Amino acid sequence: MPDPPEYKLRRKKAVILLHGVGSNEEDLFRFANRFPEEFMVISVRAPHTISTGRYAWFELNYSTAGKPIINPEQAEKSRLQINTFINELTARYGIEKNNIFLGGFSQGGIMSYSVGLTFPQNLAGIFILSSRLLPEVKPLIRPREELKDLEIFVAHGRSDQVLPLNYAHEALAYLQTLTDNVTYHEYDMIHTTSEQELADLVNWLEEKNA
Repeated sequence: MPDPPEYKLRRKKAVILLHGVGSNEEDLFRFANRFPEEFMVISVRAPHTISTGRYAWFELNYSTAGKPIINPEQAEKSRLQINTFINELTARYGIEKNNIFLGGFSQGGIMSYSVGLTFPQNLAGIFILSSRLLPEVKPLIRPREELKDLEIFVAHGRSDQVLPLNYAHEALAYLQTLTDNVTYHEYDMIHTTSEQELADLVNWLEEKNA
C-alpha cells in the first residue's frame, strides 16, 4: 500500500473505490476530486490480470442462458483480501472504521456488497453502482442487528444491458429485509455512470458523514 501525499495523510476519513471487470484503479479515481475534501480517496486494483491494464476481482463467464457464471473461489479470496486491506488502512493511517466508505462499479460493486454485508463492523457504508448481489455470498451476510449502522447507497441504469435493472430490484428487496438504511436511485442510462448519479452519491456521502 503506497503512501498518499503528506497532506492527505492528515485526513481521518476514507473512500475506497473498486473498479469493474476489465478496468483498473485509474477508472474511478478520475472522480476523486468530487468527493468531500475531508476524505482520503483510495482506488484499488483487482488481483486478477485479464490483459495489459485490465483486471478483475474474479473470473466471469456467461452461460448459454446469458447468466453470469463466477469463479467462487476467486470471489471469496478477493472478499477476504479487501477486508484485510481495510484493516491495514485503519492500522497504518489511524482512520477509524466508522469513517470508511467502500464502493464500486459493476464487479467492484459486487465486491462492495460482499465485503460490506459480511464485515459491516469495518465500514460506515457502501455504495453500489450498476451491480448485483451474489447469491453465493448470502449465507455469509450478517444479521439485521449487526447491519444496523451500515449505510447503503444503490444506483442503477434503467437501460443497463450488462447487468439489467432486475438485479438492482432483487438486491433492494433482499436488503430491505435486513436493514432500513438503504438509499436507492435509478437513472435513464446504460451500464455506465452519470453526472446526476455522482452528484447523488456525493450528497449521500455528505449526509452520512455529517
